Amino acid sequence: MTNISVIPRATEKAYAQSQNNVYVFNVPLTANKKQIAAAIEAQFDVTVTNVKTLVQSGKAIRFSRGKNRYPGKTTRKDNKKAYVTLAEGSSIQVFAEPATEEEKK
Repeated sequence: MTNISVIPRATEKAYAQSQNNVYVFNVPLTANKKQIAAAIEAQFDVTVTNVKTLVQSGKAIRFSRGKNRYPGKTTRKDNKKAYVTLAEGSSIQVFAEPATEEEKK
């Protein structure tokens, strides 16, 4: 098994999904669902019940190189997201609240 890195997404939509026990991760384009599930179970010590993936195509970007020069074109890289559903009772502390000063003492 190859080691893949899964990075949780900290966005408002991901936070809303986490309330329903679904967590969103950035994963490599070459990873499949079984590899993603195994990596999350190993990294976070939870039980995965379902994995949905999607590949987001890179967006075209235009930029100018000065007043009268021809504008350039490039594209952003493609990225892959995984929506992972955990078993009941399992959770990942992606959106943990920062400790208050009273808790630090």
